[in-house]
Amino acid sequence: MEGGKTMKRTCRIETPLGEMIALAEGDALCGLWFVGQKYAPHDTAEWTPDRDHPVLADLRRQLADYFAGRSASFDLPLAPRGTPFQTAVWALLRTIPPGSIVTYGALARQVAAKRDGRVPSAQAVGGAVGHNPISIVIPCHRVVGADDSLTGYAGGLDRKAALLALEKGLGLT
Repeated sequence: MEGGKTMKRTCRIETPLGEMIALAEGDALCGLWFVGQKYAPHDTAEWTPDRDHPVLADLRRQLADYFAGRSASFDLPLAPRGTPFQTAVWALLRTIPPGSIVTYGALARQVAAKRDGRVPSAQAVGGAVGHNPISIVIPCHRVVGADDSLTGYAGGLDRKAALLALEKGLGLT
């Protein structure tokens, strides 16, 4: 910590789907975005490059295994920043098995079951899913439209399709 603030450590990671930026604070991963994706942070001046930070080094290894088809799960300490509603949605995203999909509406019903019983709109859930700050690791790409159509991925629909194909054992498309 410097001046009472946790240092923000970052690195860039090359992937088969494009370059990504990772952010760790303390001992947890706080962000993973494709360069230029919707909702990626722009104010990165206080971030310190540190490829050797333990969380970022583990992330790079696990992403390499993921893209090589060796593992579709991640074991990293996570600390996504969001509202209580967003964090509830993001926690449910982590329960969707690799190679599976769930609709925004079904996810809304799961949120209701975990919270106060009121079913949020699929659009509200979609907003939370779209603002997921830890792409791939928190698998927002596994959420689809009511008719199983690919919709709403901040990293781009081509990447969403490629991630789903990879997880179904079809390799990168």
